[in-house]
Amino acid sequence: MRLRYELLGCALHGHALVGTDAATVRAQDALLVRQDADGLRWYRCLRCDAWEPGAPPAAPARDTVPGPDGIEVPLRGRPLRDRFVLRLIALDRALHVVGLTLLATAVLLFAAYREAWGPTAGRIVGVLQGALGGPVGHGGPTLLVEVERAFAVPDRTLHWLAAALLAYAVLETVEAVGLWYARRWAEYLTFVATMVLLVPEVWELSHGPTPTKIVALVVNLAVVAYLLVAKRLFGLRGGGRAEEAERAHDTGWAAVERTGPGADRLTAG
Repeated sequence: MRLRYELLGCALHGHALVGTDAATVRAQDALLVRQDADGLRWYRCLRCDAWEPGAPPAAPARDTVPGPDGIEVPLRGRPLRDRFVLRLIALDRALHVVGLTLLATAVLLFAAYREAWGPTAGRIVGVLQGALGGPVGHGGPTLLVEVERAFAVPDRTLHWLAAALLAYAVLETVEAVGLWYARRWAEYLTFVATMVLLVPEVWELSHGPTPTKIVALVVNLAVVAYLLVAKRLFGLRGGGRAEEAERAHDTGWAAVERTGPGADRLTAG
């Protein structure tokens, strides 16, 4: 069954109803509001097209139901789908920002305090290796050797590493903000940045696959496929013009009229 993002939007934000504050309902309002012989009104949701029952207002704020010029139609159709998907990608990028920032902070703290931490780290590694019955290394360098290598890295290298992590965090922040507000430039930026990231991910996967690496690769491949195909980047499937035409088809009053019920039918939802 196809996921209807309109239903998800209404579940999160409630139905988008108009005319609930109108004193009277006219025949020309049948696309949005109807009133049966018993006085019960039916209000059509502008997002999901469901009809909700309700009583006339006890203290009307206006005389009649507003016309098309006075109605703000919420996102629906493919534009609404794109909002959900792009914001999901933006949240993924936000998680990256948090992780990269924490990692950069850890690197800077390590560079600043490693001389004081050195003896303590050596004792901890010694206790761990003793408790586990010998050097820990899984056939490669022992844990103690790895720790010694980390403490031998020059300060300048650590500072450059932290700077690179923070710069990438800034890039991910720009992506997240742009995607949250559905900016076209952010889609291109995210596509290019994700494609660049796929190279080290594939290399890491070839040297030892883990569930985390596989999930990260699948997520990034899905992001690339969505941006390239659904968002029509780089002229694919008609490019930006086709994407704008698709958006216009599902946006505004024309979409409400096109998906409305016939004048002789009332659909309750």
